[in-house]
Amino acid sequence: MTVVSQPFPGTFVLQPKVFEDARGDFVKTYHAGLFRELGIAFTPAEEFFSTSKRDVVRGMHFQLPPHDHAKLVYCVRGRVRDVLLDLRTASPNYGQAVAIELSRENHKQIYIPAGVAHGFLSLEDDSVMVYKTSTVHAPSHDAGIRWDSFGFCWGIDNPPIISGRDSTFPGLGDFHSPF
Repeated sequence: MTVVSQPFPGTFVLQPKVFEDARGDFVKTYHAGLFRELGIAFTPAEEFFSTSKRDVVRGMHFQLPPHDHAKLVYCVRGRVRDVLLDLRTASPNYGQAVAIELSRENHKQIYIPAGVAHGFLSLEDDSVMVYKTSTVHAPSHDAGIRWDSFGFCWGIDNPPIISGRDSTFPGLGDFHSPF
């Protein structure tokens, strides 16, 4: 596994090693020792996956302290524009967003530290995202920033499909970050 880039401090875009043969491919998505060697302190506590239609926007999600968590995300089917929003007030990138394309073909992963909100736009039908988190989901600490409130150009051609919950999140300007 190699580090492709670090868009924000403590955030890593990773390229796992892909083993391919006539049967298909095999990808190691997590190895504690390799993560430690890369300087990433991450121990998964829970794992989820979502399936999204084209033009679905999910996000921008995070958990509030003391149940805040780091995430490791990747796309195992389809293609997404994954978006990160830095909410850490001491970060030089506070309030900035960055996007990374994740797909089944490129196998890229993103390690997202606590204090960075996460969301994505599904670029294809049936895109499947996997999320490993360092803490167990705590509904009372589940939070988000409205997807269209921080000046990011999503590159959406059609009106996005958004959950009722995601549309009620506060805008970045109304959010008081605990990070």
